[in-house]
Amino acid sequence: MGELQDIPDKPLRRGYTTGACATACTKAALYSLVTQKEINEVRIELPIGETVSFKVELVALSLKEAVYTTIKDAGDDPDVTHGAEIKASVVLNTTGDFIFKRGEGVGLVTLPGLEIPVGEPAINPVPRKMMTTVCKKILADYQQEKRGVTIAIAVKNGEQIAKKTLNSRLGILHGISILGTSGIVTPFSAASYIASIQQGIDVAIANGKTELLINSGARSEKMLKALFPKIDDISCVHYGNWIQETFEKIHQSPQIVKVSMGIMLGKAAKLAQGNTNTHSGKTTWDKDFIYQLAIDAGYPEEIANKVLALNMAGRLREIFTFTDQEKFYQKLIKRCHYHCQKIAPNVQLHLYLINNDGSYITHTL
Repeated sequence: MGELQDIPDKPLRRGYTTGACATACTKAALYSLVTQKEINEVRIELPIGETVSFKVELVALSLKEAVYTTIKDAGDDPDVTHGAEIKASVVLNTTGDFIFKRGEGVGLVTLPGLEIPVGEPAINPVPRKMMTTVCKKILADYQQEKRGVTIAIAVKNGEQIAKKTLNSRLGILHGISILGTSGIVTPFSAASYIASIQQGIDVAIANGKTELLINSGARSEKMLKALFPKIDDISCVHYGNWIQETFEKIHQSPQIVKVSMGIMLGKAAKLAQGNTNTHSGKTTWDKDFIYQLAIDAGYPEEIANKVLALNMAGRLREIFTFTDQEKFYQKLIKRCHYHCQKIAPNVQLHLYLINNDGSYITHTL
């Protein structure tokens, strides 16, 4: 999962979660199974209390099983599952239970720490509750309350889609997760990314880890992991642009006692000013602030003034040599450290400012 795209300057259309899509297909399939009638549209109630309609398509219908699909519409959110085909297959059972099975393209939980036990399909609790609720209503309407329902959810090309997510880092293998707490995808809210950060920390803790290696993405992680060869992937978390949410979760997790953080120069220039969401659509680096930082670090006016002519924070290396001894970078790292430590004051925090060539500067606080 990469960083978010730039946010369009226009009204944004919301979409629906994979959990809402799976619920729509499940409702359509069970209705068709008990009535033996085909439908092409179904209405469901979302967890936020709103009722919405989904177009659905019948795949198969017999006296024993019904299968429906729908296409996920994520609205204007750059969601990797936008346009994915979600499928639900339902079969009545005599146990009275609601059993969830993993169809092709849905992940399998293989590590502890998530809300779903190891060995279960990666269908989160809220979608499971949504599907159970619609099934109970239909069974009651058709006097079959004593029956249970076995529900298999599948996602076409889900295993390939999952490669664009952080699922494997969380121990979710072979497909995507069926997600959603509200049923709604709010464009550019980054809810799924932030959830993956929180889940990643939970998985690390559940597997006995007390130390995290956090980076904005794969490139900086590769550079920093070379310094920590004994740190395994379970202890590695991508914070993307969401530094605030990452450190809030760390603060809520007393099991984590040490954090090593890699940060690239562009993000560091924003974080040093206190911007803990570093997305380009939310914040830009402030030349005046960086200029003052240079002055405070003891540089003469003629050097500090050069900052004001730059168009990118990454070009600060043209003014200040990228070494541990350069006072500017020590000042920059100190400010970054302050803002992160303020959110999670109890953790031992080490920062590494990473250059594009793989070199780094660490703070000497």
